[in-house]
Amino acid sequence: MSSSSTSGPIICDVCWHHCAIPEGGVGFCRARTCRDGRVAAGNYGRLTSIAVDPVEKKPLAEWHPGCRVLSVGSYGCNMRCPFCQNFEISQGGAGGVPWREVSPHELVDLAQDCARRDPTVIGIAHTYNEPLVGWEYVRDCSELAHEKGLTNVLVSNGCASTHVVGALAPLLDAANIDLKCFSAEGYQGLGGCLDDVRATIETLGTSPSCHLEVTTLIVPGLNDSEAAMRQEAAWLAEIDRSIVLHVTRFFPRWHMADARPTPISCVMRLADVARECLPHVHVGNC
Repeated sequence: MSSSSTSGPIICDVCWHHCAIPEGGVGFCRARTCRDGRVAAGNYGRLTSIAVDPVEKKPLAEWHPGCRVLSVGSYGCNMRCPFCQNFEISQGGAGGVPWREVSPHELVDLAQDCARRDPTVIGIAHTYNEPLVGWEYVRDCSELAHEKGLTNVLVSNGCASTHVVGALAPLLDAANIDLKCFSAEGYQGLGGCLDDVRATIETLGTSPSCHLEVTTLIVPGLNDSEAAMRQEAAWLAEIDRSIVLHVTRFFPRWHMADARPTPISCVMRLADVARECLPHVHVGNC
């Protein structure tokens, strides 16, 4: 939502950027806009991507293995990771990427139809771009999905205000949060806020209804030290040792297309470091 006067830009309170958005303008995320003196999700119901995926692809390694979810995404993101895998939609706005409007009722009906045709489909995953910049759509779809017996999954960078995450937490059955690195300086360089991500992980990691998994993409020079991984894993274990951690290999993409992939040996070594604190550690992209 938003704040204060209609005579000038309105402050968006969805994430740490606190963008001052003028009437008809958009925030840093390219998804939130100001209409009639109020900040709203300009990408509400505007889907750029839709597919039925295995839950393991989210990735969720230890939640309903073998099942599938209807995965949907819109456009916009409140971070600027130079290695983004979905930059075409995450860094695009309404005029930069094709989208089609799908209401919450239409999405839940589609998920139910998928489940009728394929009993392994158990719910809806909000993913691909950053879902929390359009969190109201996630909320509305999730409420309807639960009414119809469907599960709700969130795949997110976790960089959102506590009131946003708090509103969604009771509606989520599973989530995977990207923990990009474990330093405030590293997050600043990516356009994010470590404190907000930590708060999100703490909220979801202690939620009685939400199964939480965390992914750290190992990017050389950003987060590939044993000390950083040991600190991250110890912190996650303090929240809940049952949190599942994915230690994943980086491949060149977007502004880092000329970089080298992370050595497999590095990923394996850091996964072993994480296992000193956490019993559920998986490697990815190796």
